[in-house]
Amino acid sequence: MSHSRVILKEKKFALTLERICQQLIERYDDFSNTCIIGMQERGAIFSDRIVSLLKSKNINSFQYGKLDISFHRDDFRRRDVPIAPSKNEIDFIIEDRDVLLIDDVLYTGRSVHAAMAALQQFGRPARIELLALVDRRFNRHFPIKTDFVGITVDAIEEAFVKVEWKHLNGKDQIKFFSKKESS
Repeated sequence: MSHSRVILKEKKFALTLERICQQLIERYDDFSNTCIIGMQERGAIFSDRIVSLLKSKNINSFQYGKLDISFHRDDFRRRDVPIAPSKNEIDFIIEDRDVLLIDDVLYTGRSVHAAMAALQQFGRPARIELLALVDRRFNRHFPIKTDFVGITVDAIEEAFVKVEWKHLNGKDQIKFFSKKESS
């Protein structure tokens, strides 16, 4: 990829996650009618971290799962290389429950749209709210917005935002690339 710059460093990254958890606690109180769903793959990494932080605050009354949206994507049959599906890790019904859907980056809204379609196989929720660590707000293809967000990035179509995680990349940080390199 082209030259990058760090737009959220480790210390502010940690503070952002703490702030998000406090907002979730304010919204969901004891989480008794709430389930948390991380979107495979990168959203599930973020949701694992949020769930861990909530549990460290003795909040355990929610159910947690991970959702594979592969076969619900609108580009599923339009790719040169097939999508490698993950596996749903949801063993509960979301009927009449508040669902907190989590993804790392909200870009066009297509993944969230696919996730909402995929969630229907688990019941009809009372409400779905969206948490994204990064909201790229100028590039929507669907009228989807975040209810909880870590950082908002205004970027042109060619730009790229990457969330890096300590356990995978050595540091918790968010990088901004001015453009993707051609392959």
